[in-house]
Amino acid sequence: MSHHPSPWPCSHNAQKTKGFPGNCEDAIALAVGRVTVGRMTQLPWHTKLVLALLAFLPVFFAIAAFGTKLGVWGWQVGLLTLTFGGGMILLAVTALAALVSLVIGVRAKPRRNGVLAAAIIGLLLPGAALLVFLSAGGKAAGNPIHDIATDTGNPPAFSAATMAARTKAGANPLSDYQTPLGKLPLFQGKVAPELAVRSHAQIITDRPDRPAPLPLGGASQAEGVAAVTASMAAMGLTDIRSDPVTGNVEGVAESFWFGFKDDVVARVGPAQIDFRSVSRVGISDLGANTARIRDLRARTEALLGSASR
Repeated sequence: MSHHPSPWPCSHNAQKTKGFPGNCEDAIALAVGRVTVGRMTQLPWHTKLVLALLAFLPVFFAIAAFGTKLGVWGWQVGLLTLTFGGGMILLAVTALAALVSLVIGVRAKPRRNGVLAAAIIGLLLPGAALLVFLSAGGKAAGNPIHDIATDTGNPPAFSAATMAARTKAGANPLSDYQTPLGKLPLFQGKVAPELAVRSHAQIITDRPDRPAPLPLGGASQAEGVAAVTASMAAMGLTDIRSDPVTGNVEGVAESFWFGFKDDVVARVGPAQIDFRSVSRVGISDLGANTARIRDLRARTEALLGSASR
């Protein structure tokens, strides 16, 4: 039985020639690639603009964040000027370009699904980013301070080494827990009148998610120090230092994006463990310090076991 030559321009047995595909799989892939490139070059200018802006958005926000983390510029530039200032402008420009593209795409004959899809995505992504910004604003309103402790009458104190590190970094001064916010220089003119008359102690006490001290129960102070130290390490804190004499354990938490650093201390006493977490910069911590203390407390309790209950 004779074999007829394949009607296809290539076959699995074809020899690979320079400039030509070596088999049908390569030919199909090459054809699909050319069609895709061809379609991209045929897109209207307004769709290309929307796609370019969408591609630039994550690059812009990554530069703003990591530039802050690497010390290229200060946190005010990275967070306030670039992210919230320039970022909002860029999102508005993207949404406007997408809206124009959508109108043009709807009126075009025939309508092209790809053009309409790009325009809709160009509207949805800035909208989602705006919701994130609004959510951050809501968190800031619900978390007006950046210094949280389980003992508001006598919050755990930081060591001289930590205070020196905060001074070197130009960190916020530690606030007195009994002084109203309106009388603290850092908060003057930056908080609402109803908050200006309230102190850190009052604000923390009224929190529905206020973190509580951890009773040692039958665990020893040394076991408490070891459990806190291990928990801090598990949470990714750095520069962890423990003092068996005072019972203090300290560490530094750093955010991934902007590299914001918060100082954390646990005071392990004879009967209970008190925690404190303080941001180095900013006014509001967006709830990060409260969440961190609750996480650290839960991890420590788990390591101590039933002895702490």
